[in-house]
Amino acid sequence: MEQLGLDGMPRRLYTCTPSRLNTWLDCRRRYRFAYLDRPAPRKGPAWAHNSVGASVHNALAAWWREPYERRTPVVAATLLTGGWLRDGFRDDEQSAAWRDRAREMVSSYVATLDPADEPVGVERTVATRTPVLALSGRIDRLDRRGDELVVVDYKTGRRPPTPDDARSSLALAVYAIASSRMMRRACHRVELHHLPTGSVAEWEHGAESLARHLRRAEDIGLEAADADDAYREWAGPAARASGRTQSRTGGRTGGAVPAPRRGEGASAEDGAAVAVPPEIDALFPPEPGPICSWCDFRAHCPEGRAVSPDRLPWDGLPTAEEVAG
Repeated sequence: MEQLGLDGMPRRLYTCTPSRLNTWLDCRRRYRFAYLDRPAPRKGPAWAHNSVGASVHNALAAWWREPYERRTPVVAATLLTGGWLRDGFRDDEQSAAWRDRAREMVSSYVATLDPADEPVGVERTVATRTPVLALSGRIDRLDRRGDELVVVDYKTGRRPPTPDDARSSLALAVYAIASSRMMRRACHRVELHHLPTGSVAEWEHGAESLARHLRRAEDIGLEAADADDAYREWAGPAARASGRTQSRTGGRTGGAVPAPRRGEGASAEDGAAVAVPPEIDALFPPEPGPICSWCDFRAHCPEGRAVSPDRLPWDGLPTAEEVAG
């Protein structure tokens, strides 16, 4: 499947992560703000629930890097405390309470693990290519079970994930495909480990379901690549050159686009979004809905603010009842 570009040359690969593809699906305006506008619009304040998630992920990654004899629940709790992120909490008291809850999460979770069962990878970056995409991403943990690999993703949110969440996850499917190709070992099982409840949602992919996910990723990537190219053409020669830079694998960078030259479009000032002409803005429409309450770029999107309420930085944390239940 070879896409032809100018002068009959093959179209360059669209370099991306599953997160980038999902951002395009969720809201194309947010995609533009996050990946194309440079300087990027100023983000809103940090979210406390993201601080919890990052602290837990960091502690678990560090725990697996400890020598075997130190892989204990006590060490996991100590690592969590030492790396605790305080951003987004209402005050020190709320931060301390959630630090203690997170410490219990990681210590209880690692108590269920065999410290001698060395993962194939922890925070491991995997990558693969198709005729359309150069895909890469970072896996929380990659296990070997018998003759096959298993993708493990940690979750700390309010709602325990379901098998359908594991089945439908584009990211997990991409990780399974990339892991199998890189390690030359079958990888069909993907798992979501929910630390607050200790539950595991799993799915066993077949070859066809993985292929469907990859075709979907290619379709998304082609749409996003076309919009990226149009943005770069508007933004000027510097941006066009950036978009055509070849990576060592032959793919386009898919990275940040420099701000437009003066006279070709307004650049972002004081954290504001780049001003783009209507024909470019139309390629990156907003997708207003409840999720807009949690968007980092909410301040720059009147459509999102009109359909969703403002949130405090700690509103994403589970309530006391949810924690108890």
